[in-house]
Amino acid sequence: MAANAIDQTRRMLSLVTYLRERPGARVGDVARAFGISEDELISDLDVLPMCGTSFRGGDLLDIDTDGDRIWWHNPDDVAEPLRLAADEATALLVAARAVATLPGLREGDREALLRATAKLETAAGEAAGASSRLSVTFESEGGVFADVDRAISERRRLWLRYYSPARDELTEREVDPIRLFAVGHTYMEGWCRLTEARRTFRLDRVAEIRLLDAPSAPPEIELRDLSEGLVQPSADDPEVMVEVGPAGRWVAEYYPHDSAEDLPDGGLRITLRTPSPSSLRRLALRLGQDGRIVAPTELAESARRAAREALAAYERGGEAGYGGRGAAGGPGAAGSAGPGGGR
Repeated sequence: MAANAIDQTRRMLSLVTYLRERPGARVGDVARAFGISEDELISDLDVLPMCGTSFRGGDLLDIDTDGDRIWWHNPDDVAEPLRLAADEATALLVAARAVATLPGLREGDREALLRATAKLETAAGEAAGASSRLSVTFESEGGVFADVDRAISERRRLWLRYYSPARDELTEREVDPIRLFAVGHTYMEGWCRLTEARRTFRLDRVAEIRLLDAPSAPPEIELRDLSEGLVQPSADDPEVMVEVGPAGRWVAEYYPHDSAEDLPDGGLRITLRTPSPSSLRRLALRLGQDGRIVAPTELAESARRAAREALAAYERGGEAGYGGRGAAGGPGAAGSAGPGGGR
């Protein structure tokens, strides 16, 4: 499993002190001292030169290696006392207070963070007062994050009631959790016993969660690289072509795609791939008059049929007295009323 980001951060902070005291240290010796492979150490060394003592840069760590030894060229510059501008102190204080509220944080870590925050507040002076007027809250409140984190650390299976917006339904399932990660929202990746496949669950869609006594035993699977985002279509996925007007150009910004060709009217012809083409029916409903699915033909017809059904339901609602708007909204109204309203 990939290294825990918190553990890696702690290691890199320790690495700075270690290298300062051992100029010209050998790569193999440092890797053994930290209990990591030489490749992992080199990866850390690739990141450290992008770090410094100020958010604004200008005092970055000048560390490099020739593959055998590690050299730090400016340790004395970095050792100068830390000085924070008002905005830097405010950002640190807001972030520290937010992290201290995270469910699942070890109590010892929480207390250490609160002590450090108190010292920073004293040093920040007036900036501390400004930061107190700002706050950050995290998703997945109510213990979901803490339960998932505990299940991962104790290798226990989870029972979930999970909302699926694509089907607009709640399902019950047992999941062997694999990891937590954040890409815009907070997610759990796990092995779903209902589908017998790897699945990704958004924590704010978990309606109910319970730790089970059964051990978590997901199969050996290769973890996906999420650096390019959560949705990463495969070259083997079916190809879909969508044409959008000027008001629908945002589709190219929000959906990974193979190509986007400008159209004479200012719109785009977008070619993309998806493992589940039927999920794009919701996109067609949302676009309304601002776009349409062109290919494959069966998906285009399916989207048109869904739009007609949505419009008919809208008209029936008007006749029954729900606002009396009837079909005044046209296909665009069906699009705005369709599922998947958030981008």
